[in-house]
Amino acid sequence: MAEAFMNFVNTTLDWVTGALDMPSARAQVFGFQIGGHLFIEVFLLVVILFLLSQKSYKPPKRPLTNKEIDELCDEWVPEPLIPSLNEEPYAPPVLESAAGPHTVINGKEVVNFSSANYLGLIGHKKLLDSCSSALDKYGVGSCGPRGFYGTIDVHLDFEARIAKFLGTPDSILYPFGFSTMFSAIPAFSKKGDIIVADEGVHWAIQNGLYLSRSTVVYFKHNDMKSLRETLENITSKNKRVDKLRRYIVVEAVYQNSGQIAPLDEIIKLKEKYKFRVLLDESNSFGVLGKSGRGLTEYSGVPIEKLDIVTADMGHALAAEGGFCTGSTRVIDHQRLSSSGYVFSASLPPYLASAAITAIDILEENPELLSKLKNNISVLWKELSKVPGLKITSNKESPIVYLRLEKSTGSQKDDLCLLEKIAQRVLEEDSVFVVVSHRSTLDKCRLPVGIRLFVSAGHSEYDLRRASESLKRVSEQVLGGHD
Repeated sequence: MAEAFMNFVNTTLDWVTGALDMPSARAQVFGFQIGGHLFIEVFLLVVILFLLSQKSYKPPKRPLTNKEIDELCDEWVPEPLIPSLNEEPYAPPVLESAAGPHTVINGKEVVNFSSANYLGLIGHKKLLDSCSSALDKYGVGSCGPRGFYGTIDVHLDFEARIAKFLGTPDSILYPFGFSTMFSAIPAFSKKGDIIVADEGVHWAIQNGLYLSRSTVVYFKHNDMKSLRETLENITSKNKRVDKLRRYIVVEAVYQNSGQIAPLDEIIKLKEKYKFRVLLDESNSFGVLGKSGRGLTEYSGVPIEKLDIVTADMGHALAAEGGFCTGSTRVIDHQRLSSSGYVFSASLPPYLASAAITAIDILEENPELLSKLKNNISVLWKELSKVPGLKITSNKESPIVYLRLEKSTGSQKDDLCLLEKIAQRVLEEDSVFVVVSHRSTLDKCRLPVGIRLFVSAGHSEYDLRRASESLKRVSEQVLGGHD
């Protein structure tokens, strides 16, 4: 038996050796003999054909038993509705009184630099009287959108008043400040259109850009050279650019930096490259210019050169809602195509009445603007000496913005340092300032900082108290950090 097996093995080896030694199984590469390649290649081809001819495995077609279903259900772990948090969520201080120049937190009166109450009109007697009269006449809410029995005469009065104040043909009133920006943008810019936006725009504008589904290109913050290069690049490389709607979207006063946009340069670039401009005046309306008419008055640019102007009424006017102003065609289009206008209940009448009164107060009391500008100048001068922090805002901006001179390299660590400063000035000196926290939705690319909103209602003592507190606490917190 063993002898027969050995004969079989020897015969097989002889056959293989003979196959490899055949002339057809040899190859010569660079003068070296290589044998057996043909045999191996044929063998591999046979194996491949054999594998391809085999049917893939299919599990038997039968319904799962109740036991198998229960086991699968027990093993299944659903995805969480929200991502897990690695840290405690930010809990801002709670105000216990009106958000005026002074407010109450935890039963203690503090100087408030966290509210954009630029003209100090929160709690103004004329505004309160106006609201009371409107409440007696109209009640609280409108209970319907503007197109379906939600339009009240005071809404039309405000739209006419704001158009007259700014010198535009028409205006439209929105029930919510943020909805103004993220409704107006997608009402005009659609998929395939091009929007060139500043990288520092606030979240409401970012949301409008996203909802428009347009092609969005960002340029460096408030950098006109970067804007020019971006417009040049778009117009020179896109062959279809003349057939697309094209927009430049900027803020007059940037909420995330306190810088003021150079409107005259933007208009020149707009006209050269044939773009339209959407300007958000939320933090400049009632603040910039000789009479508070915003960046156009401040820059000496006729408002007709702008295509769309928006603003939040919750800042200088101390009310709520927002408005968009421009040509009659621009406004009429929004009445049919702007989601925030068409599908939202209209602004409560008493707030529209309060906004009209606020504009009247602004026109009748120009000293409010003088007081605000003086307060900005005083605070800017005092805070320029804060150790470890630097001012990045414009000297005439109502938002005084402080950033770390030396970043830690981590936004999270920068926030911790700034929060520590803000918390200590509140606890030790009763000065309420805010750090520019951003949600996970906010894609702003600018560094975080401490933001102070200056008001005409602040006294010189309030300004010096805030600056001295920030100097002392920053030196103590950042001195150890350096």
